[in-house]
Amino acid sequence: MNKINLNIPETTIKYLIFCGAIIAIFIVVGLFPLNRYNIYQAGEIKKTKDQIEARKGNIPVYANLQKEMEIKDVYILPNPKKTIISREEAAKFSNIFKNLAGKSGLVAVSITPDSSNSTASSKFILQNAVVKGNFTNFRKMLIALSAIPYLDRVDDIRISQRADSMEYRIQIWLTVGT
Repeated sequence: MNKINLNIPETTIKYLIFCGAIIAIFIVVGLFPLNRYNIYQAGEIKKTKDQIEARKGNIPVYANLQKEMEIKDVYILPNPKKTIISREEAAKFSNIFKNLAGKSGLVAVSITPDSSNSTASSKFILQNAVVKGNFTNFRKMLIALSAIPYLDRVDDIRISQRADSMEYRIQIWLTVGT
């Protein structure tokens, strides 16, 4: 075997080592942090894309909420000016109550005036009512009741679970005149 003999001056070898060291330092100082920064940015981009995809799933919910916000009259509770009715008209309240319960999707089981409060000098008549149905319909019925101008207040709401549906017992005070 023939040995290859390179006659390279010693200063050239030093320059080659020095330039190689500079290149190695450039790679270590410049390119490695740049690579780490690119990896970090790629992770941030992926995280942002995941957030965008998650929010795209909320678009139908957002659209439904926008539609609900457009229907503002549904959430405004009636507040009529308070009036009084005669005792004869108060006797017809049971029919009015049954109609309200039916329109709200409830079944009116009973509505009876309280006999202990039926004195002629009393300004109020107490009606005891029992209805059956689900809670959202009961809410609709209470809103409909609040539109009656001679209704003074609703007292003592009792809710009980029955085998077939919920039962609601309420006391309704009507303002009557002589």
